[in-house]
Amino acid sequence: MSMNAGGGGRGGGGSYFRTFQQDSSVKEHKLREGTVKRILTFARPYKGKLTVFLTLIAFAAAISAAQPMLFRLIIDDGITAANRNVVIMVALVIAGLALVNAALSIFERRVSAQIGEGIIFDLRTAIFDHVQSMPIAFFARTKTGALVQRLNGDVLGAQQAFTTTLSQVVSNVLTVTFVLVAMFTMSWKLTLLALLLLPAFVFPAKWMGPRLAHITRQSYDLNADAAQTMNERFNVSGAYLAKTYGNPQGELKKFASQAGQVRDIGVKTAMYQVVFRVTLTTISAIAIAAVYGLGGLQAISGELSVGVVVALAAYLGQLYAPLTALSNVHVTVMTALVSFERVLEVLDLDPMIKELPQPRDLHPAVRANGASIEFENVTFRYPRAADVSLASLESVSTLVNDPATDTLKHLSFTIQPRHTTAIVGPSGAGKTTISHLVTRMYDPTHGVVRVAGVDLKTASFDSVRATIGVVMQDAHMFHESIADNLRYAKPDATDTELITALRSAHIWPMVSTLPDGMDTVIGDRGYRMSGGERQRLAIARLLLKSPDVVVLDEATAHLDSESEAAIAAAFDEALSGRTAIVIAHRLSTIRNADSILVIEAGELVEQGTHEELLTRGGLYAELYRTQFAEQQEG
Repeated sequence: MSMNAGGGGRGGGGSYFRTFQQDSSVKEHKLREGTVKRILTFARPYKGKLTVFLTLIAFAAAISAAQPMLFRLIIDDGITAANRNVVIMVALVIAGLALVNAALSIFERRVSAQIGEGIIFDLRTAIFDHVQSMPIAFFARTKTGALVQRLNGDVLGAQQAFTTTLSQVVSNVLTVTFVLVAMFTMSWKLTLLALLLLPAFVFPAKWMGPRLAHITRQSYDLNADAAQTMNERFNVSGAYLAKTYGNPQGELKKFASQAGQVRDIGVKTAMYQVVFRVTLTTISAIAIAAVYGLGGLQAISGELSVGVVVALAAYLGQLYAPLTALSNVHVTVMTALVSFERVLEVLDLDPMIKELPQPRDLHPAVRANGASIEFENVTFRYPRAADVSLASLESVSTLVNDPATDTLKHLSFTIQPRHTTAIVGPSGAGKTTISHLVTRMYDPTHGVVRVAGVDLKTASFDSVRATIGVVMQDAHMFHESIADNLRYAKPDATDTELITALRSAHIWPMVSTLPDGMDTVIGDRGYRMSGGERQRLAIARLLLKSPDVVVLDEATAHLDSESEAAIAAAFDEALSGRTAIVIAHRLSTIRNADSILVIEAGELVEQGTHEELLTRGGLYAELYRTQFAEQQEG
């Protein structure tokens, strides 16, 4: 919408430069069938705004095309004819169009922003909601950075299909059409000359385009590597590892090397950019000189008026940039469509764990039958990679490492309501897998898992989350306050409820001494707290949730004796009156269990109380002698 005689219009300036920075290999990409149709569904809520947007673009192109005509009019019918009225009137029209053009620019930008930001919102929330429904196996395999890129980079690229790309293509097509029609009506000879000079614009751009795209990809890769280094070194776990094992000078040298490559590629990019611009500017100047030269001779001979020559020269500035950009329009369009396809790729990944259309609520069954847990002939094999992940999200060419054997085999047992059952066995026996099935992180491959007599596959996700609470070996905390971390279990909890939970978890005396109390921010993953303090906060969060079933998955594995003693009472509070599964290596959390299940290679090999299993002299007795005896003696 530039009103400058030599302006590049909406398709000019830096837009065609960015076009040639894009990866031309996308032209070879084959979109999946139905992709374009699905993309249009995202535009449907904005069809009214898109209509207004395209109308504004058309008006803007018409105004830009009208400007040189006004130059011709003011020169030929005003200045040359010494007609002051024409000069004044045309000047006022030019000024008026400038004001209209400014208003259109503002309005168009507003509509464009509403469309673009709306689509970004729709895509991001759709992906976020969909990713939340994915099974834990998805997150175990997916590279977090690649997933975040879909939410950021690809979503931004996708929305450009309806804003930047659409604007450029429509504006360039209309501008070229209007300009060529106007130029042909003035002088078909000079118009053909202008078109004959077009290859001088397109060929340099086509030659430099692949080189620009190559160094742009290099820049992205180098910046991604540098960002990955910073992310790994500057999170608390990475910083701790670097402090204890790292070589600061070596780390600096590595990062300096990456940053130096980014610097060098930046200099190279700047040089390509300036050569690109200078080349096209020089060719444009030569073309305008040719029009002024030949047109001037025709004006002297009376074939053309001076106003026509000036108008044709002005039109050249509006012609070459859009035509050059349109010569690479396939790349521009495909770049946006491929970004959209990458977003749809995530949305199309079917969640392995699904809720039925009309799921059952566990609460009535728990109230009526108690929170029993039953495994009936359960066999489980971890899913294939293709069932839960995408190669592009794992940053690999093909998905590999599919499981070859069953983790659990024909497993059957029952845990009575309000009973505590410990699960022990060698590493890799399948203990944690049992906890994943109880919490419905996975569904069994064969067999049934029931809570309160209800098949978990038929239960609602909300009632499963409300009924079953978990404390893991590494209690995860968000980089938020203690209160916020606790309220993750119960968003509407009052301060009084929080304090009660903290008292029951035997950590309130410590929290109450903090300067900010419950408003204390506990850092990335809660690393400002000790391991024992994080575990007690996790227990407080569990108590606030008040579930009927509690799963403790090696929740004391890495605590020292003092910390374990401090949270023993907290565990007693957490388990009191609840059905509990305790997976632990600590004798103190096992020997008082109502029942102990001994798992080996995915099978139940023994079941009984601590004393009964010791008397039998089987695997449990062996585990007791090798793992638990020292703890008892200590």
